[in-house]
This record gives sequence, structure tokens and C-alpha cells, in this order.
Amino acid sequence: MKITVVGLGYVGLSNAIMLSRHNSVTGCDISAERVAMLRKKQSPIRDDLVEEYLLRDDLDLDFTTDLAAAVEGAEFVVVATPTNYDPETNYFDTSAVEAVIEQVLRENTGATIIIKSTIPVGYVESVSEQFGTDRIVFSPEFLREGKALYDNLHPSRIIVGEQSDRAQIFADLLSEAADDKDVPVLLTDAREAEAIKLFANTFLAMRVAFFNELDSYALARDLDSRQIIEGIGLDPRIGTHYNNPSFGYGGYCLPKDTKQLLANYSEVPQNLIRAIVDANRTRKDFLADRIIAKEPERVGVHRLVMKAGSDNFRQSSVQGIMKRIKAKGIEVVVFEPTLEEDEFFGSRVERDLATFKRECDVIIANRLTDELSDVADKVFTRDLFGAD
Repeated sequence: MKITVVGLGYVGLSNAIMLSRHNSVTGCDISAERVAMLRKKQSPIRDDLVEEYLLRDDLDLDFTTDLAAAVEGAEFVVVATPTNYDPETNYFDTSAVEAVIEQVLRENTGATIIIKSTIPVGYVESVSEQFGTDRIVFSPEFLREGKALYDNLHPSRIIVGEQSDRAQIFADLLSEAADDKDVPVLLTDAREAEAIKLFANTFLAMRVAFFNELDSYALARDLDSRQIIEGIGLDPRIGTHYNNPSFGYGGYCLPKDTKQLLANYSEVPQNLIRAIVDANRTRKDFLADRIIAKEPERVGVHRLVMKAGSDNFRQSSVQGIMKRIKAKGIEVVVFEPTLEEDEFFGSRVERDLATFKRECDVIIANRLTDELSDVADKVFTRDLFGAD
């Protein structure tokens, strides 16, 4: 089967690689630089398994910037373009998705369009009406940055937002490409699939916010957070996963998905969803105040990335801490090897780790690494378990 994947970020590229194990797949992206790298079997994203698979010779996979040529003859077109949250409209910016849909409908009269980008509840219904088509289906993804291909090969579940033969065919394609067998498959209605994605990420954000507020209480009352969290986690109803305190939930998905879900609640009474969004801001205020109280002359930020193994620092929580510290006139220096620029939002980027550690009075780290062990007395972190 011929499949086209449009948008070659974490979601699109991992889906393209996985599906090309048993199908002919063309990956398409507007970035000529990204496509050129992929044609050279070089990954434009940090993902060890993606890098490994791109070097294999058993994938039926090609890359192009020509969308019209890419969708010709395709039976499924997977759309994985970005949908960033627009704070002015309280809505995802879905313009890139719509641009792809419009061209696919024009260039290919039979392909089913599978949206993998995160979208608001009710989007498939509204965009189908907008374009006068019944060929659009949503299938949410549940991937971690840096582990996107692994999570596709070992999915927790496969969800397709339509109860139809074509939805089952696409679900079967994902099941066939996975390494795990007997993966749970759920065919739902469109709005239900959209809600599953947003509510799942909001629940994860709620869990992060809960343990962060527990940690804030422990800090304020001079209690041992780790002891409390370990004792709570031994309750099997709660468990020991996703319980490591941090500077707040961040990354590409959780901040925007929680805000989008909150916007979807505009005419529905709620308290909890608003509290989750507000808790993230409160956590950053609290920790920034703790750092400022140390009266440092120069604060170092050790890594901007949110997760180990990732090169992405979009909406990383440490940036919120940074802004609050700088607002008090304290100099901030950044150590981030993935940055090519000499400044990051007005802060100097120091690439020599030894110099960075020597010059900074306080070093803030959302997640600890061994390379900070020799300056442990300078480090401010809430990483208690050494895990994301």
C-alpha cells in the first residue's frame, strides 16, 4: 500500500519509518534542509532508534518537498504538521493542517486523510464541513520526544476516530507495523478520539502538578519530599510512576493541550482543568522565589531540554524559571550544547562546562546528570529520582 506522511517531526517521521516496514511510504516536509538530511540517512531529530532505522536498507521509504507528487496514488495521507497553541485565540493554530488537507483533496480524489496532529474537540467535524468532504479521520498519537519510534513500535493502544472499514484498515496497518502483538485497538467516533488525546495529556499534567505541589509543601515546611512520595506511591492505586518533582510540566504537548482543553470547556462548568493550568504557573513562581532568596549574582541554567535523550526545549519549564530570575536583575548564563547561537533570549550561552560551573553561584537543573556531581553544593534541582 502507498502511504504519504506530511510533516517530518517526531510524530511524522516515526510514523513514516514504522509504516515503511510493510508499505511504500513517502515522507514530505516543507523544509528542504530536513528532506536533504533524511535522503542522506541523517535524522533531523534526536531519537536513537530513528537514527538506527534510517540506516537500514529494508525500508520502502523516500522523502520529498513536493506534496503534489508525494500524494499521487496514495491510499492514506497522514498529516503530522505542527498545531501550536495561539494564546490570543485560545485555540490551536491548525492552518498548516488545513493547507495540507486542501491540497490533498485537490491532488488526490480517493485518499483517506489521517490527522495525527493534535487538534481541538470537534475539529474533524468542522473541517470536514469546511471542505465538503468525508475523507478526514483523526488518529491520536501518544509518543515521547526522543522515544517516538520506540513508542510507535510498542504502542500502549491504537485509536482511530471513526467506526468504519477504512478506520479498521488503518488500525491494522499500525498493528502490523508494531513489534508488540495484541495491542489494544479502539475505534471511536471523531470527537471522542479528539477528547481522548486532550484528556490523556491533561491527566498526565495533573499528576505532574500534584507531585510538584506536594514538593512545594515539603520545601516550605522543611519536610523530605522523597519520603512522602515513596510512601504515597506504595499505594497500588497511585503507583510509583510519573511522580518525580520538576520545575513544572513543559515540553511541546502538555502546556498547549491543557490550555486547549480548558478552552474547550468555555461553556461547561469546571474547576479542575483551570487549576491544572494555574498550578504550573504557581510552581514556577514558588521555585523562582526560592532561588532568588539565595541572592546569587549569576545563575546558571544547566540544559534547556525537558527530557533526557531529547534535543527539544520548546516550552521547557526551566525557561519560566529563567524569566522570573532575570526579571529581578540577576544575570543568567545558559549551558545547552544543542544551541548554536551565542545568546538565548538575551542570556549568554557558555559552551565550556568547566567555565560554566566555575562562574555560576547557583546552577539550576530540571534534571540532574553526573556531570554536575562535582558542584552539587551549587545545584538547585527538584529531581529526586533521576527520571523524567
